Amino acid sequence: MTRRVKIGPVSIGGGAPLAMIAGPCVIEDRKKCVGLARRLATLAAREGIPLIFKASYDKANRSSSGSFRGPGLEKGLEILREVKDRFGMPVLTDVHSVPEAEAAGVAVDVLQIPAFLCRQTDLLLAAGRTGRCVNIKKGQFMAPWDMKNAVAKVESTGNRNVLLTERGTTHGYNDLVVDMRGLLLMRESGVPVVFDATHSVQKPGGRGDRSGGESRMAPGLARAAVAAGCDAVFIETYVRPETALSDGDNAMPVAALGRLWRVLRRISDAL
Repeated sequence: MTRRVKIGPVSIGGGAPLAMIAGPCVIEDRKKCVGLARRLATLAAREGIPLIFKASYDKANRSSSGSFRGPGLEKGLEILREVKDRFGMPVLTDVHSVPEAEAAGVAVDVLQIPAFLCRQTDLLLAAGRTGRCVNIKKGQFMAPWDMKNAVAKVESTGNRNVLLTERGTTHGYNDLVVDMRGLLLMRESGVPVVFDATHSVQKPGGRGDRSGGESRMAPGLARAAVAAGCDAVFIETYVRPETALSDGDNAMPVAALGRLWRVLRRISDAL
């Protein structure tokens, strides 16, 4: 069994009930972000979901320099603080540099290390030193057993509130594949393991100047991951994914999450 990590009212791992991390890929504007957070808070209350809201203030690794990136650090953190205060949900966001980790650590509950940056020692140490929970996404180029080194970097700061997230492995060009053994192998590090159902069906750069994806495959992979024993599921969602400015092709509509959650919970309870 993995250790238990407590993030506000939500516990992940250590025998705690299955949890969900959900929200948009990137903050498009305040109104949309707060509106989606309201829908997720209502869903969590109705279905009894231990929920962490996620959204990025800056998507620094877009395929094209002309792609929408978000409102930036200052405005983005202001919006995320509003979500946290209004709805009482813990909040997660990506950080890309040491100064960003220090600033975001004051405002949010979970600092997420993007997959492409999971080997960046200074960033991992800075995130660890904030004392906040650190969610490290496994790089598409990383073996699951090598993620123990990223965990050790964060833990060297004295911070043991660490999560590891599986989000697929590079499979040829513009495609990812999920090896469910990776969830079990990363659990051997002793930290809770999250499964990112929507980035795992992404097709990186698949549309030339942006990524594509197959969102219809996300629920099936989520079911398999819960059956394999993950501690939480990560799902990017929008009211209308088809109009999203980032990752719409692999995101799920928020209206579909309730039904999926009920299935996932039954699988988790059966275990």
